[in-house]
Amino acid sequence: MSKLEQILILDPPSDLRFRGPFTDVITTNLKLKNPSDRRVCFKVKTTAPRRYCVRPNSGIIDPGATVTISVMLQPFDYDPNEKSKHKFMVQTIFAPSGVSDLEVMWKDAKPDDLMDSKLRCVFDMPSENDRMNEQESSKSTAVLNASKADGTSGAKPSCLSMDDTEMRKLVDECKRLQTEVGKLFEENRQLKDEGLRMRRANQFDTSASKPSAMLSKDPASKSLPSLLVVIAAIFIGFFLGKFVL
Repeated sequence: MSKLEQILILDPPSDLRFRGPFTDVITTNLKLKNPSDRRVCFKVKTTAPRRYCVRPNSGIIDPGATVTISVMLQPFDYDPNEKSKHKFMVQTIFAPSGVSDLEVMWKDAKPDDLMDSKLRCVFDMPSENDRMNEQESSKSTAVLNASKADGTSGAKPSCLSMDDTEMRKLVDECKRLQTEVGKLFEENRQLKDEGLRMRRANQFDTSASKPSAMLSKDPASKSLPSLLVVIAAIFIGFFLGKFVL
């Protein structure tokens, strides 16, 4: 048992397993637990850095805490002879008090203070039966998704047809309202014209009655002076007659 195993508990303890086929990114988790009463710094290294993405690849674990590290294997063409070349190593050191710069701490660390543990990478390729089962599962999933898509696409035209029907109803209603508004405008115009004709007729009747009244008044006005002259002549004749007699 190494010094690291006495400080940190690894899960899995020795192997990182990846299940193929390796056509997509495959992720496996590595858990580091610190059962001690001191803070522990860790760093994860690999012999194939271009093939893996490790997050986080370094940090500090508090006493009693656990950190989960995601190891992501990038897609590649599987070669059985290459699997022995992929290894991981976890280095740890007790965190000095007041540490602020981890890079400087790792550079200044003495070999005797470092503790490490090595992990192997194990690649599991699926058997023919597993491949057939996976293919059947993928086919059934594709068929199910296609049927859902067809159901969804089949439901859309009905929704669209309903929308078209409602739209046509709205258009017809708008046309009907426009026709009613046009009729109201026409009736209003006719009422205005009728009122204008009535006002003009009233004005004509008034203007026509005024000259007749004037004509009827003129003879009276003209006959009045003649009557006065006659009356005056009678009185004058009467007085003259009396005076002469």
